[in-house]
Amino acid sequence: MELRTLRYFVAVAEELHFGRAATRLHMSQPPLSRAIKQLEKETGAPLFTRSPAGVTLTPVGSVLLDEARALLGRAERARMRVAAAAGTATLTIGILGDGTDPGTTRLAAAFRRSHPGVDIRVRDTDLTDPTCGLRTGLVDVALTRAPFDDTALAVRELRADPVGAVLRADDPLARRDHLELADLAGRRWFQFPPGTDPLWQSYWNGGTPREGPVVRVVQECLQAVLWNSTVGLAPLGHDLPENLAAVPLADMAPSRVVAVWNDGDTNPLIRSFTEIATATYRRA
Repeated sequence: MELRTLRYFVAVAEELHFGRAATRLHMSQPPLSRAIKQLEKETGAPLFTRSPAGVTLTPVGSVLLDEARALLGRAERARMRVAAAAGTATLTIGILGDGTDPGTTRLAAAFRRSHPGVDIRVRDTDLTDPTCGLRTGLVDVALTRAPFDDTALAVRELRADPVGAVLRADDPLARRDHLELADLAGRRWFQFPPGTDPLWQSYWNGGTPREGPVVRVVQECLQAVLWNSTVGLAPLGHDLPENLAAVPLADMAPSRVVAVWNDGDTNPLIRSFTEIATATYRRA
Protein backbone atom coordinates (compact mmCIF):
# COMPACT_ATOMS: atom_id res chain seq x y z
CA MET A 1 0.00 0.00 0.00
CA GLU A 2 1.34 3.41 -0.94
CA LEU A 3 1.12 6.28 1.55
CA ARG A 4 -0.53 8.43 -1.11
CA THR A 5 -3.31 5.87 -1.54
CA LEU A 6 -3.79 5.69 2.22
CA ARG A 7 -4.14 9.49 2.31
CA TYR A 8 -6.83 9.20 -0.36
CA PHE A 9 -8.60 6.55 1.70
CA VAL A 10 -8.48 8.63 4.90
CA ALA A 11 -9.94 11.63 3.06
CA VAL A 12 -12.88 9.58 1.77
CA ALA A 13 -13.36 7.96 5.19
CA GLU A 14 -13.47 11.35 6.92
CA GLU A 15 -15.66 13.08 4.34
CA LEU A 16 -17.85 10.00 3.65
CA HIS A 17 -18.32 11.34 0.14
CA PHE A 18 -16.09 10.87 -2.91
CA GLY A 19 -16.89 14.29 -4.35
CA ARG A 20 -16.03 16.18 -1.16
CA ALA A 21 -12.90 14.07 -0.67
CA ALA A 22 -11.76 14.82 -4.23
CA THR A 23 -12.27 18.54 -3.60
CA ARG A 24 -10.30 18.31 -0.35
CA LEU A 25 -7.47 16.48 -2.15
CA HIS A 26 -7.54 18.93 -5.09
CA MET A 27 -8.05 16.17 -7.63
CA SER A 28 -10.87 14.96 -9.86
CA GLN A 29 -13.17 12.19 -8.68
CA PRO A 30 -12.46 9.41 -11.26
CA PRO A 31 -8.79 8.83 -10.30
CA LEU A 32 -9.76 8.92 -6.62
CA SER A 33 -12.43 6.26 -7.21
CA ARG A 34 -9.94 4.13 -9.14
CA ALA A 35 -7.37 4.41 -6.35
CA ILE A 36 -9.91 3.28 -3.73
CA LYS A 37 -11.04 0.35 -5.90
CA GLN A 38 -7.41 -0.71 -6.29
CA LEU A 39 -6.96 -0.47 -2.51
CA GLU A 40 -10.05 -2.65 -2.01
CA LYS A 41 -8.55 -5.15 -4.45
CA GLU A 42 -5.31 -5.18 -2.45
CA THR A 43 -7.11 -5.67 0.87
CA GLY A 44 -9.45 -8.28 -0.59
CA ALA A 45 -12.58 -6.73 0.88
CA PRO A 46 -14.88 -3.70 0.36
CA LEU A 47 -13.85 -0.68 2.40
CA PHE A 48 -17.01 1.37 1.80
CA THR A 49 -20.70 0.76 1.33
CA ARG A 50 -21.74 3.07 -1.48
CA SER A 51 -25.09 4.86 -1.92
CA PRO A 52 -26.33 7.91 -3.86
CA ALA A 53 -26.05 9.99 -0.66
CA GLY A 54 -22.42 9.08 -0.06
CA VAL A 55 -20.53 6.22 1.54
CA THR A 56 -20.16 4.52 4.90
CA LEU A 57 -17.24 2.51 6.21
CA THR A 58 -17.47 -1.27 6.30
CA PRO A 59 -16.02 -3.08 9.34
CA VAL A 60 -12.87 -3.74 7.30
CA GLY A 61 -12.74 -0.05 6.36
CA SER A 62 -12.96 0.98 10.02
CA VAL A 63 -9.98 -1.21 10.89
CA LEU A 64 -7.97 0.15 7.96
CA LEU A 65 -8.81 3.75 8.93
CA ASP A 66 -7.21 3.28 12.36
CA GLU A 67 -4.15 1.64 10.84
CA ALA A 68 -3.86 4.19 8.02
CA ARG A 69 -3.94 7.12 10.45
CA ALA A 70 -1.26 5.46 12.56
CA LEU A 71 0.94 4.74 9.51
CA LEU A 72 0.57 8.26 8.14
CA GLY A 73 1.35 9.69 11.56
CA ARG A 74 4.54 7.64 11.80
CA ALA A 75 5.55 8.67 8.29
CA GLU A 76 5.00 12.33 9.19
CA ARG A 77 7.10 12.01 12.33
CA ALA A 78 9.85 10.35 10.28
CA ARG A 79 9.87 13.27 7.85
CA MET A 80 10.06 15.73 10.72
CA ARG A 81 12.96 13.88 12.37
CA VAL A 82 14.87 13.84 9.10
CA ALA A 83 14.16 17.55 8.59
CA ALA A 84 15.29 18.29 12.13
CA ALA A 85 18.51 16.31 11.59
CA ALA A 86 19.20 18.35 8.46
CA GLY A 87 18.56 21.61 10.31
CA THR A 88 15.80 23.26 12.31
CA ALA A 89 12.45 22.76 10.60
CA THR A 90 10.51 26.02 10.35
CA LEU A 91 6.90 26.82 9.46
CA THR A 92 5.75 30.41 8.98
CA ILE A 93 2.03 30.90 9.60
CA GLY A 94 0.08 33.99 8.59
CA ILE A 95 -2.87 34.88 10.83
CA LEU A 96 -5.43 37.48 9.87
CA GLY A 97 -5.73 39.75 12.94
CA ASP A 98 -8.14 37.38 14.73
CA GLY A 99 -6.13 36.56 17.83
CA THR A 100 -9.22 36.27 20.04
CA ASP A 101 -10.46 33.19 18.17
CA PRO A 102 -10.22 30.25 20.63
CA GLY A 103 -9.79 27.91 17.67
CA THR A 104 -6.35 29.44 17.06
CA THR A 105 -5.31 28.72 20.65
CA ARG A 106 -6.44 25.08 20.44
CA LEU A 107 -4.71 24.65 17.09
CA ALA A 108 -1.43 26.03 18.43
CA ALA A 109 -1.50 23.59 21.35
CA ALA A 110 -2.35 20.61 19.12
CA PHE A 111 0.33 21.43 16.57
CA ARG A 112 2.96 21.93 19.27
CA ARG A 113 2.14 18.51 20.75
CA SER A 114 2.60 16.87 17.36
CA HIS A 115 5.70 18.82 16.31
CA PRO A 116 7.61 19.94 19.42
CA GLY A 117 10.85 20.39 17.45
CA VAL A 118 9.47 22.70 14.78
CA ASP A 119 10.23 26.41 14.96
CA ILE A 120 6.91 28.23 14.42
CA ARG A 121 6.98 31.78 13.16
CA VAL A 122 3.74 33.77 13.15
CA ARG A 123 3.04 36.77 10.95
CA ASP A 124 0.01 38.70 12.20
CA THR A 125 -1.42 40.62 9.23
CA ASP A 126 -3.95 43.38 8.74
CA LEU A 127 -7.26 43.28 6.86
CA THR A 128 -5.87 44.49 3.54
CA ASP A 129 -4.42 41.09 2.56
CA PRO A 130 -6.68 38.11 3.31
CA THR A 131 -3.93 35.72 2.17
CA CYS A 132 -1.60 37.08 4.88
CA GLY A 133 1.43 37.39 2.60
CA LEU A 134 1.06 33.93 1.05
CA ARG A 135 1.31 35.10 -2.55
CA THR A 136 4.47 37.09 -1.88
CA GLY A 137 6.19 34.21 -0.08
CA LEU A 138 6.13 35.80 3.36
CA VAL A 139 4.31 32.80 4.89
CA ASP A 140 4.01 29.07 4.20
CA VAL A 141 0.37 28.73 5.19
CA ALA A 142 -2.34 31.18 6.22
CA LEU A 143 -5.13 30.90 8.78
CA THR A 144 -7.65 33.40 7.49
CA ARG A 145 -11.21 34.00 6.30
CA ALA A 146 -12.75 33.58 2.85
CA PRO A 147 -13.82 34.72 0.28
CA PHE A 148 -10.90 36.04 -1.74
CA ASP A 149 -9.26 35.31 -5.08
CA ASP A 150 -7.97 31.76 -4.59
CA THR A 151 -6.28 31.37 -7.98
CA ALA A 152 -3.28 29.00 -7.61
CA LEU A 153 -4.10 28.52 -3.93
CA ALA A 154 -5.33 25.45 -2.06
CA VAL A 155 -8.10 26.18 0.47
CA ARG A 156 -9.38 24.00 3.33
CA GLU A 157 -12.51 25.20 5.13
CA LEU A 158 -12.29 24.77 8.91
CA ARG A 159 -15.43 26.46 10.22
CA ALA A 160 -18.25 28.77 9.14
CA ASP A 161 -19.32 31.59 11.49
CA PRO A 162 -22.57 33.58 11.32
CA VAL A 163 -22.03 37.30 10.81
CA GLY A 164 -23.60 40.29 12.52
CA ALA A 165 -23.73 44.03 12.04
CA VAL A 166 -21.60 45.87 14.59
CA LEU A 167 -23.38 49.02 15.79
CA ARG A 168 -23.17 51.48 18.64
CA ALA A 169 -25.15 50.13 21.59
CA ASP A 170 -27.37 53.22 21.53
CA ASP A 171 -28.23 52.77 17.84
CA PRO A 172 -31.99 51.99 17.49
CA LEU A 173 -31.15 49.01 15.27
CA ALA A 174 -29.01 47.50 18.03
CA ARG A 175 -32.19 46.57 19.91
CA ARG A 176 -33.37 44.28 17.11
CA ASP A 177 -33.12 40.47 17.35
CA HIS A 178 -31.81 40.33 13.82
CA LEU A 179 -31.33 42.53 10.77
CA GLU A 180 -31.19 42.19 7.02
CA LEU A 181 -28.73 43.99 4.78
CA ALA A 182 -31.55 46.18 3.45
CA ASP A 183 -32.02 47.57 6.98
CA LEU A 184 -28.56 49.10 6.69
CA ALA A 185 -29.09 50.82 3.33
CA GLY A 186 -27.91 54.41 3.30
CA ARG A 187 -25.55 53.92 6.25
CA ARG A 188 -21.80 54.47 6.08
CA TRP A 189 -19.65 51.35 6.15
CA PHE A 190 -15.91 50.90 6.58
CA GLN A 191 -13.72 50.46 3.50
CA PHE A 192 -10.38 48.78 2.81
CA PRO A 193 -7.55 50.62 1.00
CA PRO A 194 -7.41 50.65 -2.84
CA GLY A 195 -5.95 47.45 -4.24
CA THR A 196 -7.57 45.20 -1.64
CA ASP A 197 -8.93 41.93 -3.05
CA PRO A 198 -12.33 42.79 -4.67
CA LEU A 199 -14.04 39.59 -3.47
CA TRP A 200 -12.91 40.29 0.08
CA GLN A 201 -14.03 43.93 -0.05
CA SER A 202 -17.41 42.99 -1.56
CA TYR A 203 -18.11 40.39 1.11
CA TRP A 204 -17.46 42.77 4.00
CA ASN A 205 -19.61 45.39 2.29
CA GLY A 206 -22.56 43.00 2.02
CA GLY A 207 -22.16 42.66 -1.75
CA THR A 208 -22.93 46.33 -2.46
CA PRO A 209 -20.51 49.23 -3.08
CA ARG A 210 -20.41 51.45 0.03
CA GLU A 211 -18.86 54.67 1.24
CA GLY A 212 -17.13 55.26 4.55
CA PRO A 213 -13.79 55.53 6.36
CA VAL A 214 -10.80 53.45 5.25
CA VAL A 215 -9.51 50.97 7.83
CA ARG A 216 -6.70 48.44 7.98
CA VAL A 217 -7.10 46.56 11.28
CA VAL A 218 -9.95 45.27 13.43
CA GLN A 219 -9.50 47.96 16.07
CA GLU A 220 -9.85 50.69 13.45
CA CYS A 221 -13.14 49.10 12.36
CA LEU A 222 -14.45 49.12 15.92
CA GLN A 223 -13.31 52.70 16.51
CA ALA A 224 -15.04 53.81 13.29
CA VAL A 225 -18.29 52.37 14.66
CA LEU A 226 -17.77 53.91 18.10
CA TRP A 227 -16.80 57.41 16.95
CA ASN A 228 -18.65 57.79 13.64
CA SER A 229 -21.57 55.32 13.92
CA THR A 230 -20.12 53.51 10.92
CA VAL A 231 -21.64 50.10 10.19
CA GLY A 232 -19.18 47.27 10.72
CA LEU A 233 -19.50 43.54 10.19
CA ALA A 234 -17.98 40.86 12.36
CA PRO A 235 -18.28 37.12 13.01
CA LEU A 236 -20.64 36.53 15.92
CA GLY A 237 -19.32 35.18 19.20
CA HIS A 238 -16.34 37.52 19.55
CA ASP A 239 -16.06 39.93 22.46
CA LEU A 240 -16.84 43.59 21.74
CA PRO A 241 -16.32 46.77 23.77
CA GLU A 242 -19.29 47.47 26.06
CA ASN A 243 -20.52 50.40 23.96
CA LEU A 244 -20.89 48.24 20.86
CA ALA A 245 -23.35 45.49 19.94
CA ALA A 246 -23.49 42.85 17.21
CA VAL A 247 -26.89 42.02 15.69
CA PRO A 248 -27.18 38.86 13.56
CA LEU A 249 -27.64 39.44 9.83
CA ALA A 250 -30.22 36.99 8.53
CA ASP A 251 -29.27 37.27 4.85
CA MET A 252 -25.48 37.47 5.19
CA ALA A 253 -23.48 34.42 4.11
CA PRO A 254 -21.37 32.92 6.92
CA SER A 255 -17.72 33.92 7.28
CA ARG A 256 -15.57 30.88 6.49
CA VAL A 257 -12.41 30.23 8.51
CA VAL A 258 -9.93 28.56 6.17
CA ALA A 259 -6.38 27.28 5.96
CA VAL A 260 -4.70 28.33 2.71
CA TRP A 261 -1.41 27.47 1.05
CA ASN A 262 0.14 27.67 -2.40
CA ASP A 263 -1.26 24.92 -4.60
CA GLY A 264 1.42 22.36 -5.36
CA ASP A 265 3.55 23.14 -2.29
CA THR A 266 4.61 19.70 -1.02
CA ASN A 267 6.05 20.85 2.32
CA PRO A 268 4.94 18.06 4.71
CA LEU A 269 4.63 20.58 7.55
CA ILE A 270 1.89 22.38 5.62
CA ARG A 271 0.01 19.15 5.08
CA SER A 272 0.34 18.29 8.76
CA PHE A 273 -0.81 21.78 9.79
CA THR A 274 -3.95 21.57 7.65
CA GLU A 275 -4.82 18.07 8.87
CA ILE A 276 -4.38 19.07 12.52
CA ALA A 277 -6.35 22.28 11.92
CA THR A 278 -9.20 20.31 10.31
CA ALA A 279 -9.37 17.89 13.23
CA THR A 280 -9.07 20.64 15.85
CA TYR A 281 -11.83 22.82 14.42
CA ARG A 282 -14.07 19.81 13.80
CA ARG A 283 -13.95 18.93 17.52
CA ALA A 284 -14.74 22.50 18.61
